[in-house]
Amino acid sequence: MSKMILACFLMAICVFCHAQTPADETAIRNAMDKQIEAWNHGDVDAFMKTYWKNDSLLFVSNPPTYGWQPTLDRYKQAYPDTAAMGRLSFNLLQLKPLSPEYYFVLGQWHLQRSMGDAGGYFTLLFRKIKGEWLIIVDHSS
Repeated sequence: MSKMILACFLMAICVFCHAQTPADETAIRNAMDKQIEAWNHGDVDAFMKTYWKNDSLLFVSNPPTYGWQPTLDRYKQAYPDTAAMGRLSFNLLQLKPLSPEYYFVLGQWHLQRSMGDAGGYFTLLFRKIKGEWLIIVDHSS
């Protein structure tokens, strides 16, 4: 009986390991690259396409913002023009699969701007929704 339990356990590990593919990480990196490209073209609406368009989206800052539209509105208020937006870059420090449906991302963000540079760290929770990796939680500081 213990051999059967061990075999089931090993199968479960194999299923999990195979559920996460290099394609998942590549898709997330590509989504982050699209965000950079959109931001650097001054297109906040395109930047937001990587976020889950849902009232349950959570953007954690000071204070937390709930929902896709309020998050978009917050970005547009904080960065009203291309001078305020500057040039965005990311340094992805860690991409970690949590399950076949969720990925954790840790990184640094940097804005190069004529009004003064800005930057900090972020943690993102991505979820695979209808075959697309989308940010469902963003904690930026």
